[in-house]
Parts: sequence; structure tokens; C-alpha cells
Amino acid sequence: MKTLVFCLEEPSAKAMLEGILSRILPPDVKPFYVVFSGKQDLEKQLVKRLKGWLQPNTAFLIMRDQDSGDCKHIKQNLLNLAQQADKSTVLVRIACHELESFYLGDLSAVEQGLGLKNLAKQQHSRKFRHPDQLANAAEELKKLTKGQYQKLLGSRAIAPHLSLEDNQSLSFNALINGIQKLLSEL
Repeated sequence: MKTLVFCLEEPSAKAMLEGILSRILPPDVKPFYVVFSGKQDLEKQLVKRLKGWLQPNTAFLIMRDQDSGDCKHIKQNLLNLAQQADKSTVLVRIACHELESFYLGDLSAVEQGLGLKNLAKQQHSRKFRHPDQLANAAEELKKLTKGQYQKLLGSRAIAPHLSLEDNQSLSFNALINGIQKLLSEL
């Protein structure tokens, strides 16, 4: 059995991954989730958690939000922490700027997941063509859904509907490509 370990900043990231991984992972790969209490907790405990993982045939994907930080600096810092843990099959993915950018990249999934109407037609409006550029994606999603989106429940509802091939969020596409890359290395 092979294992893909996801080190995540928050429970909503786990909920999102649970909604998409059944369509990506082959039957011989088991996902495991290490959910931290925010980005500071992730960075503080990451080395210890990675060092403590002794199971063979394991790859790691570390994911966190960019928020207002520098994407390249955040990614390099997380890679440095993984190196300290002496793990070789590690990939870091940053949600630019927030996890909700993934959802704004597929308004059809938001519409389906939350049972709303007329959202998908807004996908090609200027605002939602490049959702990774929105610094306040969570607020935009709440406004767009008239307050129906809630972080954890919304992630659970929307994620199973996310298109794996047609998402306007480049950071979501990088996540999917990264998972596929790790699977090929396992």
C-alpha cells in the first residue's frame, strides 16, 4: 500500500481534498491528512510531524494559503522545513490567495454544491476569470452566495463538483498536477 500524506493548514482544506481525491487516487494509494491549527501551527510542527512518519512508500503534499505573504518565500520556507525532516518525496502547493480561489475558479461547482442559480454564467466576468488574483476570495464567495458559503460546510458541499480539468484557478490546477506528479513518483 502506498500513502499520500497531506499536511494542511485548516480543516476546510481537508474537506476540499476529500471531495476531489476519490476521482484522482488509484485504489492502491491511501490518503492521510495531518490538519494543523493554522499556518503558524503548520510551520511550527511540520518538521516533527514529517520526521515521525516512518511508513515506507509515502509521499507528502504540504498545502497552505498565501494570504498576504510572498508566495515564493512561503513555498521555499516550507520546502526548507521538509528538508530538515529529511523527506525526499515532498511537494508544496500554495493556494493563491485563499482556498476559496479554487471555488471561484469553478462557479458551476459552487452553484451545484450550494444549490444556487445563475452563478456559473458569471465565470467569464472580469472578476472571476483569474480568481487567484483576488486577495479576498473568501469574502467574494460569501458575497456571491449571499452569505450561504461557510468555510467547512461550503468546502464539503462544493468540492465533489469541482472540475479537475476546467478550473480558472491556476493554483488549483497546480495542486491537481502536483498530486498527479506525486502519484507517478510513488
